[in-house]
Amino acid sequence: MIKVAPSLLAADYLKIGEDIRRVAEAGADWLHFDVMDGSFVPNVSFGPEMCRRAATCGLPVDAHLMVVKPEKHIETFAAAGAKIITVHAEATVHLHRCLQQIRAAGCMAGVALNPATSHEALRYVLGDFDLALVMTVNPGFGGQKLIPACIDKVAAVRRMLDDAGLNAIVEVDGGVNLDTAPRLVAAGADMLVAGSALYGAKDVAAFIRGVRGEN
Repeated sequence: MIKVAPSLLAADYLKIGEDIRRVAEAGADWLHFDVMDGSFVPNVSFGPEMCRRAATCGLPVDAHLMVVKPEKHIETFAAAGAKIITVHAEATVHLHRCLQQIRAAGCMAGVALNPATSHEALRYVLGDFDLALVMTVNPGFGGQKLIPACIDKVAAVRRMLDDAGLNAIVEVDGGVNLDTAPRLVAAGADMLVAGSALYGAKDVAAFIRGVRGEN
């Protein structure tokens, strides 16, 4: 079954606890927690204390570290309750070491790729990650439109994993809505991160079912 992870970045910050509960009750699988440092991306977002509070909702928290030198923050977010920690291949010169560090902290390890980064960046860490996150927009801001060329990258990542006999999750983040979701699933995505379209839906539960293709 396709899993759906609401992006907390798109929630209403004045009632963020209510918005977290709303998506949990609507049937979300994970909570996507974007961490931005204003350096790797031009925006600044949440820190470990917010992660700690979000983790109390009962959903697994996927801490997506859009930060330079993510190795400095792995233990902090693991201690704050993240179950999955995803780092960008572009943000560290020691990706293999980062992934080992995440697993040693007791979390699932994820690798994120920006739109212009080749899927081949995963080649030499195959087997060392549990999740490959394909960014289908440039990271840093919500509400962007999906870059169509990135759909082919989703398919390329899926083929690479299948050829290697690996069952790592293929996650997609950026421009996910009821129109783009079927194309991403057809390309091989297992997990879809949805932000503006999900939180803007009149019926969040129906939106989640629609993304999964259940409606």
